[in-house]
Amino acid sequence: MPNTKATASTSYDAKSIQVLKGLDAVRKRPAMYIGSTGPRGLHHLFVEVTDNCIDEVLAGYCTEINCIIRKDGSISVEDNGRGYPIDNHPEVKKPGVEVALTMLHAGSKFGGGGYKVSGGLHGVGVSVVNALAEWLEVEVSRDGKRHLIRFERGRTVQPLKVIGKAKGTGTIVRWKADPKIFEETTEINYEQCVHRLRELAYLNPVAKITLTDERTDATETFYYKGGISAFVDHLNRAKEALHKPIYFKGNRDDTDVEIALQYNSGYLENILSYANNIHTSEGGTHLSGFKTALTRAINSYARKANLLKEKDSNFSGDDVREGLTAVISIKLLAPQFEGQTKTKLGNSDIEGLVNSIVGEKLSAYLEEHPSAAKKIIEKAITASRAREAARKAADLIKRKSALETTGLPGKLWDCQERDPSKCELFLVEGQSAGGSAKQSRDSKNQAILPLRGVVLNVEKARLDKILANNEISTLISALGTGFHFYSGGNENGNGNNGGNGDDEETGGEATSFFDLSKLRYHKVIIMADADVDGAHIRTLLLTFFYRYMRPLIERGHLYIALPPLYGFKSGKEMVYAHTDQELDKLMKKLDAKKVHVQRYKGLGEMDANELAETTMDPEKRRILRITAEDAAAADEIFSVLMGESVEPRKEFIVRYAKEVKNLDMAGT
Repeated sequence: MPNTKATASTSYDAKSIQVLKGLDAVRKRPAMYIGSTGPRGLHHLFVEVTDNCIDEVLAGYCTEINCIIRKDGSISVEDNGRGYPIDNHPEVKKPGVEVALTMLHAGSKFGGGGYKVSGGLHGVGVSVVNALAEWLEVEVSRDGKRHLIRFERGRTVQPLKVIGKAKGTGTIVRWKADPKIFEETTEINYEQCVHRLRELAYLNPVAKITLTDERTDATETFYYKGGISAFVDHLNRAKEALHKPIYFKGNRDDTDVEIALQYNSGYLENILSYANNIHTSEGGTHLSGFKTALTRAINSYARKANLLKEKDSNFSGDDVREGLTAVISIKLLAPQFEGQTKTKLGNSDIEGLVNSIVGEKLSAYLEEHPSAAKKIIEKAITASRAREAARKAADLIKRKSALETTGLPGKLWDCQERDPSKCELFLVEGQSAGGSAKQSRDSKNQAILPLRGVVLNVEKARLDKILANNEISTLISALGTGFHFYSGGNENGNGNNGGNGDDEETGGEATSFFDLSKLRYHKVIIMADADVDGAHIRTLLLTFFYRYMRPLIERGHLYIALPPLYGFKSGKEMVYAHTDQELDKLMKKLDAKKVHVQRYKGLGEMDANELAETTMDPEKRRILRITAEDAAAADEIFSVLMGESVEPRKEFIVRYAKEVKNLDMAGT
């Protein structure tokens, strides 16, 4: 039926179609290319430039990479590779470096002979960095000369010219992120750079990578001859390993496969997968192939060694992956990633290829190392027995998690609203603080769940013990989602196992009872005291959410309340400060030298009005959304802080002592 309401002013014709030329499309819709214009997208610029350097490493031309964070916020990345082409492109009639930096889908990774294996496939990486930079310079050392070209917001402002002599070859890319694009911040995070460069150094043991932060004078060098075996050692350093890292590699159909794995005495799996050095956080076919082969090889050996009796069921995928740390790294000619951010590998032939190599190599290892094999099998047997107990506990929790009010835990003070998008749940430390929060809340949409005692450290407990814990089971019941066992980056947040393949083969059942659509509160807020004990409670809860309800974090549902440390009266009004620095500024601004300042050691010290105003009122409170941008880094931190080993925890404390903002000195 024709639309009779259309007028000349709302007409849709060819003139309505906007044509964006060059890099204008990137500046118009930057999130399409880098994920977001927040800190995550800002860091992605650094990743794109360093990935180009690593492509030179893969091609065999680069051995050193030097990254510098300048005091003015700009970044410099230098490599000793071949250097960008400086001769004119035969069709575009511009130097190759200018073509690569100013034209989307222009690059040497489409099969033109520049690179056999690379992470960059779409030809948009470095040109996107250029488009989103306030300014960007490229210095190329090649043919005995140093060449320089400069851009501003993606446009050439200084054509390529010779600026001096060069002894070798290489490229230096310098840029400063555009504040018009990255309005939240243009300050890159040093630790995020550390984690990315460290993993690149493990994945490419021939490369020496240095990172310098001129803002703090920090410098670190990453160079690991042990490769991914050393990577596994690093990931397991806070855990008790059961054997030395198992390492093997293979090559089929121009695809290189490298695997390193090691079991520890813990109960969680940590599998990191990479394709052409790109961390595939959502896994893909290489991860599926690995899991299937791992389950089959261990079951086969256990039967052959009579460690699994005829009456015993096969191990499930969960059984054989308990306590497993593994790194999967493949190098292939034409990887098919999902989207520009490359989070999942889709090449269908890779699953069978990895399956075949892992099955062959791992089976041989188990035969040749019976002592290590026995420890692995014993670990799986214990996990299999605990799995049955965990299922019983999970079924009980599922029955308690019904959405009807009668199915909610008795200690929960629920809210009246039934639309989850409007509801908030405060997790409060202790019964007394819970009582204060109950008086302070808006009962229409704010629910309170007081947690008694110290929350269980899930890093040191098997799943059946976790689900049997009263506080944990009450929390799961209150949220309504069930729990979710996160399997090394291959879960998608809705309770499915992402097509792993291994459990179907062995007849097992994945340990996942999670349904995000049943979440009863779209804001889950951890509210603990602003002291050491409160920090401990927060860390324990964050560890639980990260390990067993990670989709809550990934979908932006988890928050931390930031109660103030100080309060004082200025006239008739109460004024609050969250840090010592804030207090100093307020005292100077209000000329309040003689006022009595109260330091809040606990939420229970605030009356209902104060708690409502500072911590619960959406108009006045401060809350911090929790994100998990870097799975490997987060896993490492939780393992170090909450694991068994003391020495890595000491190293962590020494490393970050200078960054402590609020230190409770009471009783010292």
